[in-house]
Amino acid sequence: MKSDSLKTKDLIHVGVYTAIYIVVFFTVGMINAIPFLYPLLFILVPLITGIPFMLFLTKVEKFGMVSIMAVIIGIFWYIMGYTWIPTVSFIVLGLISDFVMKAGKYKKFSMNIFGFVIFSCSMLGLPAPMWLMTETYMAGVREAMGEKYVMEVTKFMPPWMGFVALVCIIISSILGAFIGRRMLKKHFERAGIA
Repeated sequence: MKSDSLKTKDLIHVGVYTAIYIVVFFTVGMINAIPFLYPLLFILVPLITGIPFMLFLTKVEKFGMVSIMAVIIGIFWYIMGYTWIPTVSFIVLGLISDFVMKAGKYKKFSMNIFGFVIFSCSMLGLPAPMWLMTETYMAGVREAMGEKYVMEVTKFMPPWMGFVALVCIIISSILGAFIGRRMLKKHFERAGIA
């Protein structure tokens, strides 16, 4: 009988793929240094992180692996100086995502896509403070990046952008999952994901 408890090998997979996900996300995310490119993050991040995330799912067979990944990512963003909002969004949506994928036993591609969409939506926690606690958050950004940057970001990231971002994340996550599946076809076959 197969054990449902996480083994050392599972935790190693979580560590490795979380590191890859963070590096890819962080590298792509550097484009927000150019304010007019900031909205592109909601297209590029789910599209590109779909590849390592789908590869990670070929190693996932037990509940908790996706949740642990989400907790580590949430803590990472907090350490990087973001507010508590992305930490909460990653942990909550990561847990929901894990439940969704578990419902398909991590082998049903349609459930994995749905789970990845939910997981990717957690990135909305990163820009959320600029819409939910504007004055406080922007005061910190002004101190770090200057007045000109704040004015530009405010122009290209108005509050309604949150709704646009959500739509972009959903579409890009689906595309990212399919690209990941296509690029990793042999891994999917070996893992028995249909």
